[in-house]
Amino acid sequence: MDNLPKVTIYSDGSCSKNPGPGGWAAFLLFEDGTTSTISGHEIDTTNNRMEMRGLLEALDLILCESAQIDFYSDSKYLCKGTSYWLTTWIENDWITSSGTPVKNKDLWMHLNEHLVIHKVKCHWTRGHSGDFWNEKADKIAKEMCEIAKKEANE
Repeated sequence: MDNLPKVTIYSDGSCSKNPGPGGWAAFLLFEDGTTSTISGHEIDTTNNRMEMRGLLEALDLILCESAQIDFYSDSKYLCKGTSYWLTTWIENDWITSSGTPVKNKDLWMHLNEHLVIHKVKCHWTRGHSGDFWNEKADKIAKEMCEIAKKEANE
């Protein structure tokens, strides 16, 4: 696994009200020094969905057969889901330990498609703590959320 291409992803999501208009952003940092920035928005969503969309959209851009991915997020929901909960949810037919259906199942299923291909390690970073890339992703996600708010009011 050490000879796999390496990619670092930072992403963040933002939502005005919850649910409500939201935005997401992600940075992909490739080992050759190149960087890609992607972002988007939705008129009716939740904060957790926007957090997930940032990662999913970034993973959708990685076209190699397999990669070693270090992912940084300030979302404990996304990090715990990716690192711990997802396997159990699948084994339990998408039911949580409390007996309720898993929220955002569609996005978790999409994410799982990537996790069986790539070696993804999630690193939780405290939001608004000065992490350069997390702060940039947060800023763009909020800008995207503002666009979604304007579109929702049109």
